[in-house]
Amino acid sequence: MINQERLLHTFLSLLEINSPSRKEGAVSRVIAEKLTQLGCSVVTDNAGSALGGEVGNIIATLPACGEGGVDILLCSHMDTVQPTEGIRILQEDGIIRQEGAAVLGADDKAGIAAIIEGVQSVVESQEAHGQIQILILICEEIGLLGSKELDMSAINSDLGFVFDSGQPVGHLVSSAPTHDNIVIRFHGRAAHAGVCPEEGASAIQAAARAIAAMKLGRIDEETTANVGIVQGGSARNIIPESCELRAEARSRDTKKLDEQVAAMRKACEDAAVETGVEVTVEVTREYLGYKHAATDPLMEFGLRAARSIGMESDLVAHGGGSDCNILNAKGLPTAVVGVGYEKIHTPEEFISVSDLVRCAQYARALVRASGKA
Repeated sequence: MINQERLLHTFLSLLEINSPSRKEGAVSRVIAEKLTQLGCSVVTDNAGSALGGEVGNIIATLPACGEGGVDILLCSHMDTVQPTEGIRILQEDGIIRQEGAAVLGADDKAGIAAIIEGVQSVVESQEAHGQIQILILICEEIGLLGSKELDMSAINSDLGFVFDSGQPVGHLVSSAPTHDNIVIRFHGRAAHAGVCPEEGASAIQAAARAIAAMKLGRIDEETTANVGIVQGGSARNIIPESCELRAEARSRDTKKLDEQVAAMRKACEDAAVETGVEVTVEVTREYLGYKHAATDPLMEFGLRAARSIGMESDLVAHGGGSDCNILNAKGLPTAVVGVGYEKIHTPEEFISVSDLVRCAQYARALVRASGKA
């Protein structure tokens, strides 16, 4: 059974360690020690060196207990958004939050704690289970960089579960979008805004026309688009020579995504012609989407584990990306699991003790289910 006191101790001790992206060394050592104590063989890969960080991804492997099971991977990430330094943790009325301007870091240290406790409870019970790999990634918060650098030759699991989503606990993200980053640069002609504006060509005006012509926000149930950053100009009395837009588009349907990006590109090109400026559009595919049907072995396994503990587990189509996107693209069927934290990436972030326990129970259920082929 889940040891609530031990689970809370693990979670709170992880929260106390400041671990921004590329500076996960201290928390990595604590996690690696706990996994070693569980009986896992623990290695750290070279992703940290490739990314200019202190440490790489943790890959821990617990040998199977019994025969004929399913080999599964449980995953979380150890970096958090900032600021978490000097955090003051509060426990009130069954809620864990922090006091002040910091961010709690339950995303994703709650996931790590739940995985460790879930695995440990099965090890202590000596129940049968398949091989369990525990993957704790770096640099998730700055672009899924740890999973992108992961060498999959170290991973030999059949199915994967990434503990990295909010409410409700135990929901499974069965589909997520492909994501394109878009950088648009308009280049016009500078001129004095009061003396000879006719000699200039405003890059900002071109950008404004382009944005006004774009369909943004919710395009349909599968597709979104946004212009998030506009930078340009040098002084209020100079016709702006340059303007840069940073935008994105996402869709769970790649054809729709390509059509949306093409429409955004055309809006920019049309605006450039209309205003007499030049434009370049750079599109980078940040990550690929995925879709798992309810009848896929991955989903059936996750739902079966939920039913074994009386948990209602919904299949959710999500609009965001995660390390799960990268693992799926690298060939491991993987789903995101709801951990239960709320208001993430803000000073109001919190998680209830009951949800943390419930998440650990689901991790335990997955490990137990792996013992049954």
